[in-house]
Amino acid sequence: MAQASEAHVFAHGGGVWSIRVPIPDNPLGHTLVHLMDTDRGPVLIDTGWDDPESWDTLVTGIAACGADVGDVHGVLITHHHPDHHGLSAKVREASGAWIAMHDADADVVRRTREHAPARWYGYMADKLAAAGAPAEHVAPLLAARDAGRTPRLPGLAPALPDRSITPGDLVPLAGRALRAIWTPGHTPGHVCLHLEEAHPAGLRGHGRLFSGDHLLPGITPHIGLYEDPDDATVTDPLGDYLDSLERVGRLGVAEVLPAHQHAFTEARPRVRELTDHHEQRLTHLRTLLTEPRTPWQLAERMEWNRPWADIPYGSRNIAVSEAEAHLRRLVKLGRAEAVAGSDPVTYVAGGA
Repeated sequence: MAQASEAHVFAHGGGVWSIRVPIPDNPLGHTLVHLMDTDRGPVLIDTGWDDPESWDTLVTGIAACGADVGDVHGVLITHHHPDHHGLSAKVREASGAWIAMHDADADVVRRTREHAPARWYGYMADKLAAAGAPAEHVAPLLAARDAGRTPRLPGLAPALPDRSITPGDLVPLAGRALRAIWTPGHTPGHVCLHLEEAHPAGLRGHGRLFSGDHLLPGITPHIGLYEDPDDATVTDPLGDYLDSLERVGRLGVAEVLPAHQHAFTEARPRVRELTDHHEQRLTHLRTLLTEPRTPWQLAERMEWNRPWADIPYGSRNIAVSEAEAHLRRLVKLGRAEAVAGSDPVTYVAGGA
């Protein structure tokens, strides 16, 4: 991989670059925004966090790739998270570029923009209470709901996309063969983008994969719950993630260009590692369910990258949703079941 003129920009060959756009005060460090030449001008895959330093880095990075931010023809969003979609509106304002996203994530963006913050706080409070969170954890959300405060969280007024990314179709890009692969799990509308062109370095395999957060070389992506408060459908995001991992593994790509860390070539072994990781986690959770436990109680006992007592408030909410996603998978597989009449609901091991 050749290094371009700026330290935070890397040339991958064949008219593809990556730009390391910083994420402020986040252990991930940066998002890899990819720029791809087309016959109509450069197209970005993700844009990075909405922050002045991030914007300056993106603009400088585009220039190091031989273009100007005003030249950007389009923006393809792998998923709606603010470290991927945050700067999309500024790119569109600077260039007139279109923004494309899968409809399922576009629906999340639309709900985020249309509903008052108090509704979001109330929904989160209800979800955590139902998961068995202690009253002192739920209290700040209820207070924020009742005060009608505007959340301090980023990404609560993200750009609405102009176009849809349709799974299985070639994205209409002049001079490029880029196919959309729907890979739900991390978010309901996460997509990977398969560049069905010969690898410029001559590596064995079928093209390159812009994998977003779906397939990362050393990080296990969070499995998220992004449900419509008005829709009672019980989703299975972990099952969706595992199914789409298998689809990506079967592509046999020469190289993976993820949104974090670094590019890598061993897609199939990494898919196996992630599949094995989640199976081990499901097995561990089932051993914890020899006695009834709530999702919160399971999250307290799961293995994280630090002790539960050291996990910040917001990250605990994410951990509980991860526990619930795994619980739903166990229930769907018949390996766990809800205890009738329990409130908050508890689960126990069941089946074989």
